[in-house]
Amino acid sequence: MNQIEMSLKHALKDAVSKAFGQELQEDNIVIEIPKDKSHGDYSTNVAMQLTRILKNNPRKIAEGIMEALDKDAADIESCEIAGPGFINFKIKNTSLAKIIETVLAQGDNFGHNDTGHNIKVNVEYVSANPTGDLHLGHARGAAWGDSITRLMKASGYDVCREYYVNDAGNQIINLGKSLQARYREHMGLDFVLPEDGYHGEDVKKIAIELAETYKDTYVEENEENLKFFKEKGIEFELNKIKRDLDYFRVHFDVWSSEQKIRDDGKVEAALKVLDEKGMTYEKDGALWFATTKFNDDKDRVLRKTDGSYTYLVPDIAYHKDKLDRGFDMLVDLLGADHHGYIPRLKASIEALGNDPDKLQVDIIQMVRLVENGEEVKMSKRLGNAVTIRELCDEVGVDAVRYFFVQRAVDTHFDFDLGLARKQSNDNPVYYAQYAHARMCSILRQAPEMKEAENFDLLTHEKEIALMKYINEFTNVVADAAKTRSPHKVCNYIQKLAAYFHSFYNACKVIDMEHEELSAQRLALLKATKITLKNALELIGVEAIEKM
Repeated sequence: MNQIEMSLKHALKDAVSKAFGQELQEDNIVIEIPKDKSHGDYSTNVAMQLTRILKNNPRKIAEGIMEALDKDAADIESCEIAGPGFINFKIKNTSLAKIIETVLAQGDNFGHNDTGHNIKVNVEYVSANPTGDLHLGHARGAAWGDSITRLMKASGYDVCREYYVNDAGNQIINLGKSLQARYREHMGLDFVLPEDGYHGEDVKKIAIELAETYKDTYVEENEENLKFFKEKGIEFELNKIKRDLDYFRVHFDVWSSEQKIRDDGKVEAALKVLDEKGMTYEKDGALWFATTKFNDDKDRVLRKTDGSYTYLVPDIAYHKDKLDRGFDMLVDLLGADHHGYIPRLKASIEALGNDPDKLQVDIIQMVRLVENGEEVKMSKRLGNAVTIRELCDEVGVDAVRYFFVQRAVDTHFDFDLGLARKQSNDNPVYYAQYAHARMCSILRQAPEMKEAENFDLLTHEKEIALMKYINEFTNVVADAAKTRSPHKVCNYIQKLAAYFHSFYNACKVIDMEHEELSAQRLALLKATKITLKNALELIGVEAIEKM
């Protein structure tokens, strides 16, 4: 919450108490910026909120509040009642201008806040199987997950960024067998690619490297050699994933291994807890989890008749492990095909004795590449979807990151290649970066002059509008972190750039005939540049200084 809002809420709370003897929580007082500038700088509907409690006409309530309001305490220049009972405020320009001093003093930390109250949060995202390249769906999840962790860190949450490596199970067996077959092929021996194996060029490349390094050491088809190929396959693929994520500016604090969870006996430990709590039962030779007790549509199999575990079992153990590590909140980013999986995970968390609401899940919807309204294919790798690296090489990391967080993640998204390449204001990332570069250019051209000691000359409506919008930035960051909605930052960036251009076109910034006014406007420009840079940083996009 910014300082102006805090002052208004405090003054309104005191006024309601003084006028009506009614105590209000400041968090319940809504302060908004009117869309129509003629209605003032800020507005509240608190009088209408009190209608039922005070059993009075909202305009009468508003009159009582205004009579009791300490205007000086909130730097209120004037206020008036509008419509059915809104109270509109005009704030003293000197108060609005304080935001410039705040931004210049805080610099890179402007926008940071403590609304997270150091809540310990684990955010798990990407978590692609180490069996191939990261594709478009992973790119969207990576950009979204990284952005929400940046926002949460800036908002006072204690964040752990985690990647869950699915390095056990059938997909890893098939990777090992695929590598083994290609290895034998390169050595001129008979080979059979598994039907559900991996036929892409990357597997061939890994196999050739292994064959040239180890010669015929691992040509025999046995369990020991298969283990070697599984381990090497995971190592190669995971290193490639890490390189691609680094290129995409996405980094993790923890890489958790499914195989280690199994090896440490955590799967059996989780099943034992469920059994002790009476949540499992045997039926038709299988072990079942009574998830219907937790509003699932049917019970789920944990151990199949052949003795093998379903995918749900290690996931239960993994989430138990995360909770055992002391996190107050778990956030999972899952693909659209996992929507029905959420009730099972929540059921397991509750069955293990935890609050199921500790788990929050964001579903990542599908992505299509389009150009000129038509879906396009641009992958050079047979059998694989378009990769993160291919897309970034095509349009740049900044465009990919920005485009993937500018729309809510639970909506289908068409990635417009033509728009991403466009160097015009139609391209939102270009528009934002151009605004920053233009600010930098103006500041480079500015002559040496005495720094502004106050900002009393900033009275133009475009200056006031820009200061008010900069003042909103901290609120936007806090809200975007709480709701895990980085697209709100993109919306802010576009509007801030528009406010800047409007200000610059209306107000002469470098004016040596009016040095004091020019110094104040340059300070406002610096504050705008810092705010835009910080906003771009929160979504992993570079604030370019020259274009």
